[in-house]
Amino acid sequence: MPRRALRLLAAPLIIGVAALGPQQVGAAPKHDDQPIRIDVGGFELNSVLVEPGRHADLPPVVFIHGASASLYDPMYAFRAKLQGRAKLLFVDRPGHGDSHVGGDHNILPDGQADAISVLMKERGIAKAIIVGHSFGGAIAASLAVRHPDVVSGLVFLSPAVYPWNGGIAWYYEAASAPVTGALFSTVIAPPIGFMVIDGATEGVFAPNPVPPDYVTKTRALQALRPAAFRHNAREVAALSEWARAASVNYRKIDAPTVIITGDADSVVSPEIHSRHLAQDIRGARLIVVRNLGHKSDFVASDLAVAAIETVAGHKADLAAIRRNVEQRIANDGKN
Repeated sequence: MPRRALRLLAAPLIIGVAALGPQQVGAAPKHDDQPIRIDVGGFELNSVLVEPGRHADLPPVVFIHGASASLYDPMYAFRAKLQGRAKLLFVDRPGHGDSHVGGDHNILPDGQADAISVLMKERGIAKAIIVGHSFGGAIAASLAVRHPDVVSGLVFLSPAVYPWNGGIAWYYEAASAPVTGALFSTVIAPPIGFMVIDGATEGVFAPNPVPPDYVTKTRALQALRPAAFRHNAREVAALSEWARAASVNYRKIDAPTVIITGDADSVVSPEIHSRHLAQDIRGARLIVVRNLGHKSDFVASDLAVAAIETVAGHKADLAAIRRNVEQRIANDGKN
């Protein structure tokens, strides 16, 4: 894949080290919206469950974050906008945030999709709209193929779901190396990451501005922890080959689907991924937003919420909302 297609894949250097606070292990209290780890088959996934309000009008929604992120990334973008309207499940993917890595099968989206399907059951969610950003889009697609019974709809946000030509960034190569990768992830990556975090974050959002509280609110420095950094690198290194085989099954997906991408995304190519996915999933609606970068989950969160409403069967004028977003961000990066 060309550099533009997958230059950072949600930026391994942008997400951080802040502690998540005390964790509970075991069965989740029904109305607890604090982070909690639950066994999903020999390892534990961390998640936050936000219960619906009395007048909820949407089915459950499960959010799957991208590379080098944690559940706090989609929580930052969506919790305030959707709280009360649905049961919301925010998940730390295996090896990210406060979730355990599990076995080597969790390097691939299929293993992660299997784990999240178990977590949904443990959290009392039989079926949900799945929202996946960037790398999280690959897990959303795998869920729809492997566990269609738990998927009521799909919202892909700047997804990375197809193979690409070319290699990956040098730091992914270094961190994923079998022998020296652990040393690189422990000694080299953290100090470099601290030095370049601001520029890396700007690169992921570009041309749109970075919210001033983004790094803090999303617990961003967490991905610089050695184990997390190396796990993320191994995931990215394996993604293209996985997608080469997995993407042939996307035509089997029949859940209502909306795909949102930006024409200015320099991280994941909209041509290689989003446009192709819209062709493979029958009935999928593709929305390309002018001057939108890779962070469609945050910059175009109103449009993403409308997409959730749409796949839930509600009426939403996605074209009008897209135009509003385009008008709001039209001058981003031009000053």
